[in-house]
Amino acid sequence: MIYTVSRLMGACAVAALSTAAAAETLTIATVNNGDMIRMQGYTDDFTEKTGHTVEWVTLEENVLRQRVTTDISTKGGAFDIMTIGMYETPIWGANGWLVPLDGLSAEYNVDDILPAMRGGLSHDGTLYAAPFYGESSMVMYRTDLMEAAGMEMPKAPTWDFIREAAAAMTDRDNEINGICLRGKAGWGEGGAFITVTANSFGARWFDEDWNAQFDQPEWANALKFFVGMMEESGPPGYATNGFNENLSLFQQGKCGMWIDATVAASFVTNPDDSTVADKVGFALAPDTGLGKRSNWLWAWALAIPAGTQKADAAREFIEWATSTGYIELVAANEGWANVPPGARQSLYDNPEYQKVPFAQMTLDSINAANPNEPTVKPVPYVGVQFVAIPEFAGIATEVSQEFSAVYAGQQSVEEALEKAQALTNDAMEAAGYR
Repeated sequence: MIYTVSRLMGACAVAALSTAAAAETLTIATVNNGDMIRMQGYTDDFTEKTGHTVEWVTLEENVLRQRVTTDISTKGGAFDIMTIGMYETPIWGANGWLVPLDGLSAEYNVDDILPAMRGGLSHDGTLYAAPFYGESSMVMYRTDLMEAAGMEMPKAPTWDFIREAAAAMTDRDNEINGICLRGKAGWGEGGAFITVTANSFGARWFDEDWNAQFDQPEWANALKFFVGMMEESGPPGYATNGFNENLSLFQQGKCGMWIDATVAASFVTNPDDSTVADKVGFALAPDTGLGKRSNWLWAWALAIPAGTQKADAAREFIEWATSTGYIELVAANEGWANVPPGARQSLYDNPEYQKVPFAQMTLDSINAANPNEPTVKPVPYVGVQFVAIPEFAGIATEVSQEFSAVYAGQQSVEEALEKAQALTNDAMEAAGYR
């Protein structure tokens, strides 16, 4: 992508970014998602405004989590800014591992950040990370294949409808899979997806006394439904597919439906990248009629590790990258459909953005997720696709590995759930919860 100096200088008026007396070089760890990669193409604008330069360390999602967690917990000091999410932020903020993001300029307007995002990135009322974009999950589907199947997607579908439609759209001879879903191991990859699916089936990770619940019928029902549907209508090797793999399949026209992050909507409707850009519709994530939809709540956000010596310059970058000015910069160059979504109310109040076909569905999906009441039955934890305790990442990564082994045909659903129950209870007992 080529951006002229005049357009870059004119499109992004970020107020109150003071040029530091001494220019710094900031090292930023980030995920290899499309919006984050797009941001790298605009960092000359930040350098022109502040004098600071940026070095990027761009990593696959699971690797990013491992690297930044190791670095911050050992005070390694490798990064000045980290891309983290709603799971890590309040925990790390409480530990004193992050620099509080107080003192942001009035022009930045912290109050414009959507309450769900601001709350999820705070601890005791203090913001510790600023959302670059926010997301839930929703159904993205091929309108042409749905019509050819003689079916019509409801705004709020059930899982039974999704399974029926997936089977009807599957065309193995032409490499069209009725549905593409995450099966990749990792608590934030396939682990996140099967957790929200299980929520909609009435399952939960723990009861109110922190006892694991994988031995309950709701988990078996959810996992068997998922495996059965994917065997009928999913792509080969779905056990190793995560966000990026499924995005590629959908853009190539090989998926009838894809249920994943709302942020993907701009990628599947971009004619430069997607062969089906003009044939995509959107719907809420499915449910089973129990009152909980299978959508998550997440933000990829920028935070400053407490060990950096460049906190002031890092704060300047965060204010630049998560501002309304950055949104306007992207809109001026690439159109409103490609701006980072889900973080600011002003975006959804903007008449130009309201014309984007997936804008309202994204906001509706975000509002449909309640991290304080994520499940049908009561639970002692906060979090929709995760449990907001420090031990969860390790436990859920192991559980997701057992589930991925089911998807790969290496063990049965019953074997995986038995292992998940045992390892989760053992870890919670060792941590003093039980």
